[in-house]
Amino acid sequence: MVSVPGDPQAAPLIVFAGGGTGGHLFPALAIAEALRNRLPDVRFLFFATERAIDQRILEGNGCDLVRQTLPAIRRAPWRWLRVYMGFRRSCLLCRSRFEYDRPMAVIGTGGLGSLPAVREAVRAGVPTALLNPDAIPGRANRFLANSVDVVFAQWAEAIAKFPRTANVVVSGCPVRTAFNHTDRHAGLRRFGLDAGLKTLLVTGASQGARTVNECVVANLPFLEMRRGWQVLHLTGEPDYETVSRAYDHHGIRAVVMPFTDYMPDALAAADLVVARAGASTLAEITAVGCASILMPYPYHKDQHQLANARCLVRASAARIVPDRIDPKLNSPAVRDALEHLMTGDQARESMAASARRLGRGQAASEMAGDILRLAESRGVPSSLMSTAGAAH
Repeated sequence: MVSVPGDPQAAPLIVFAGGGTGGHLFPALAIAEALRNRLPDVRFLFFATERAIDQRILEGNGCDLVRQTLPAIRRAPWRWLRVYMGFRRSCLLCRSRFEYDRPMAVIGTGGLGSLPAVREAVRAGVPTALLNPDAIPGRANRFLANSVDVVFAQWAEAIAKFPRTANVVVSGCPVRTAFNHTDRHAGLRRFGLDAGLKTLLVTGASQGARTVNECVVANLPFLEMRRGWQVLHLTGEPDYETVSRAYDHHGIRAVVMPFTDYMPDALAAADLVVARAGASTLAEITAVGCASILMPYPYHKDQHQLANARCLVRASAARIVPDRIDPKLNSPAVRDALEHLMTGDQARESMAASARRLGRGQAASEMAGDILRLAESRGVPSSLMSTAGAAH
């Protein structure tokens, strides 16, 4: 259904902008789920990227997808024209869409893919919000912060990184409802795991992490000795065959998969997690309440995953092992952390309890309410808002 500007009977439209990683998409889907609970007829449109992961994550979620051609920003001056032209095309596309199908609100999820839609929404007077789950905001969010109505931050540490005039609200990072309702037995059944064994979950997030895979594979002889444990290893597509063969060679009780759509069940089954420190991953870990060994992505210039991980470490909810890229350097440090937490039930359980206290499982619902109130304050037709109130 296409709405006509000013038509009070048109189904409301919410636009999300951003993509390229699960960390940009899963929080948006969590908010979309919460909004749909309040507005059953709501429509969603994602201005995403051309990466295959965007379509894989978004398909089947009742969301329309617009792929933006936005080349990565490079320092080389001869590439700037291509970046500018891609950005301009996306701005014009967003502008034309908003003219005939005006959104109730536009929500940026971070990254270059969020810039055109949020920029054009601000110009059109559409209510706008940003999701900022990282402790160190990215360039796009810092650039847009003063223009939008509200910035939703996961960590209080992020506030100081924004302009003082930005409206930053510490709200947590939205996670899907499933993270609040799954349990260990459901997770074990989902993956065919043994209820009599403890479970180590290894994940490099939605796209996998080679150095995490390599250092865990290097520690398979150690894991082979942990008879009371089993492993659920999410490798990412590129490393799946290699990692799977390594487990087979060592005869370890393990389920190896390139990716799963059932991350709530994976975390519910886990007694210990080895993971990157992406903001969405940490929100999910704390929502479920898992002990974790975190290997922050080492290549980001601003080291924002390290800053994310430190938020958990300060709360005694995780342990950091710096990713030194070389498996020969990573493996001993990871093995020490594994030995400490796999053999020390009390330390692991204390860490899990601390993680659970950090969890903000209701963040999506609270943000949905804030977005609807913002839209109402900016003149969204009262018939739509009464529908929202009735649904809630």
